[in-house]
Amino acid sequence: MKALKASIYVAITALALSLSFGAPSQAEQDEAGALTLQMKQLYRAGKYVEALPLAQKSLALREQEFGPDDAHVAMPLNDLGTIHYNLGQYAVAEPLYKRALAIREKTLGPNHAEVAMVLNNLGDLYRAEERYAEAEPLLKRSIAINEKSGGPSIVPALSNLGAVYSHQGRYDQAIPLFKRGLAVLQKALGPDDPEATVLMNNLADAYINRHRYADAERLLKRSMAVTEKAFGPDHPDIGQAQNNLAALYGRQGRNAEAEQLFKRSVATFEKTLGPNHPDLAGVLDNLAGLYKYQGRYADAQQVLKRLMAIRGKTRPI
Repeated sequence: MKALKASIYVAITALALSLSFGAPSQAEQDEAGALTLQMKQLYRAGKYVEALPLAQKSLALREQEFGPDDAHVAMPLNDLGTIHYNLGQYAVAEPLYKRALAIREKTLGPNHAEVAMVLNNLGDLYRAEERYAEAEPLLKRSIAINEKSGGPSIVPALSNLGAVYSHQGRYDQAIPLFKRGLAVLQKALGPDDPEATVLMNNLADAYINRHRYADAERLLKRSMAVTEKAFGPDHPDIGQAQNNLAALYGRQGRNAEAEQLFKRSVATFEKTLGPNHPDLAGVLDNLAGLYKYQGRYADAQQVLKRLMAIRGKTRPI
């Protein structure tokens, strides 16, 4: 049977919150700092809905204490923007990132690591909105700032610039960026750190589009295993890897396996991100394509109705 020519939805991205998991500083021991640390733990586990009110309250406390344009407010703005981004609320996230960027450039100068962090996040938001011409220079600037450190801080922008190129079909430019980022991260954190799964998934997608199916399947299965070991089976990154592996199987004509994985991906996203997230719409689009390819038009139409309902809710946000 002819293999399905499905589109691959590469929504996995690398965003940066402001705080590490080390011992809390004196500033982090107040109420706003404690809320931020709790928020980041929830964020890392993919519990974005639960993290949101903590990020909102932390920002409100910092603004009340220092004022809306103070240096202490920049990273809470970034963090709240990142939560909204992961909930698919791009129009809410964009002004938060822009405020954080303006404050950080004013207080720290244009070449500081925290400026690079916000540039990465804003650039990836533009990628998610398919505003590639705006995304690319921001991500390149983030990479240039981080080149000097040589550490893992450069990885998110490498991954996200690679994702920009992948979405444009520029896979030969994307693959070296994904490989470089993966090498840096594995050297710094070890081969089984869950931060590396973003790059595994995006490199796998590029391999799929270069017909390197065995390499892609290996990376996607490894990504799921690493994420599940770290966070359990219910995490958005597992849902995305399930979607990408399903699309790979569809291209190989392994349609029963593809359908099962698409459905598992839908269930994972529903549980972790809710019923109206843009990433869920991408999986439904792929599942509908599988059904249409098989001549299952009634099944495809049912999935497409739900897809259009989600997009009708998320695009105007």
